[in-house]
Amino acid sequence: MKIPFNKPYHSDKAMEYIKKVIDSGNIGGDGYFTGKCKKLLETRLGVKNILLTTSCTHSLELAIKLINIEKDQEVIMPSYTFPSTANSVLVNGGKVVFTEVNHDDLCIDASKIEEKITQRTKAIIVVHYGGNPCDMDKIMGIAHKYGLYVIEDAAQGLLSTYKGRQLGTIGHFGCFSFHETKNVSAGEGGAVTINSDDENLIRRAEYIRQKGTNRIDFNNKNVEFYQWVDLGSSYCPSEILMAYLYSQLENIDDIHNKRLKIFNRYLEILDNIESDKIQYYAKGNKSEPFNAHIFYIIFKKEAYADGFMDILKANDISAYRHFVPLHLSKMGLSLGYEENDFPYERDLYKKLIRLPIYPDMTEEQLIKMERIIVEAINQI
Repeated sequence: MKIPFNKPYHSDKAMEYIKKVIDSGNIGGDGYFTGKCKKLLETRLGVKNILLTTSCTHSLELAIKLINIEKDQEVIMPSYTFPSTANSVLVNGGKVVFTEVNHDDLCIDASKIEEKITQRTKAIIVVHYGGNPCDMDKIMGIAHKYGLYVIEDAAQGLLSTYKGRQLGTIGHFGCFSFHETKNVSAGEGGAVTINSDDENLIRRAEYIRQKGTNRIDFNNKNVEFYQWVDLGSSYCPSEILMAYLYSQLENIDDIHNKRLKIFNRYLEILDNIESDKIQYYAKGNKSEPFNAHIFYIIFKKEAYADGFMDILKANDISAYRHFVPLHLSKMGLSLGYEENDFPYERDLYKKLIRLPIYPDMTEEQLIKMERIIVEAINQI
């Protein structure tokens, strides 16, 4: 019995909705299903303004454009994240400044942010790793003290909360992913929250998203012609993508409940194992809503992780490591960073293993996972 690492959720409504789009002839952006997704997300997140985009990468780029970053202005972010976090700054002419993550939840270490701030610092991008919330009170306090923007990279954070507030709604902007690997997927896709009542800012976000044009004004019959009014790009997703996404969003509670059940099963298994080879494993959030996006184990040595992976692979179980820290990547080194700048992150990616987790995992698969996890940890 093979156990894949990920298996996207399937909704019986997906094909019906996609057919509806195709039959309508309106397969471009900002149609019926984009509106449905927007309304549903705004309601669930409790925000006034969310824009659907083609990816979280583009959501981050859009947010960086909105803060009017100038050449070589600096944005602080964790080294342990996906390249899109840094690319969003670099493609807009800014400079990335990497920092450390906490050793347990792998979110940005808020205690290390202030020492990275200079006169050229413009913003902080926080990454809610695996649905774990960053220390937003402390981070927003630092941002307020120095007049900085906070952008939440909530690619993995949809419907996890921090002190009762949805991730992605606390900073100035929040960016979400609907990539195939996320809890709710459109294959590709994303969204950005504009956590402000500034109508000019919201309107400008619409312009940037629609290739730098005021098409939104034309659609709302406020202008006779739409034209080029700002820098922008093609960040608007097609109705076909949004139809698929809506079929998933309608079932978001079912998706999260099933993932949480599997996450808690892993947690129970690890809680009952006494091993001096494990440094830490995912704990989730027992006090408030948590999306169970990733279950990870951090081993004390790379050799333990290698051995664990080998045993899983031999038993047809797919598991993966995660980010190569950005400061250690080819691009990061080209920016002047060195391997030993962040020793914990340097070693982390070789010691962290993510276990399979997806809504359709069967009881039979979970029983196998429990048996192999216990055997593997005893053998390494």
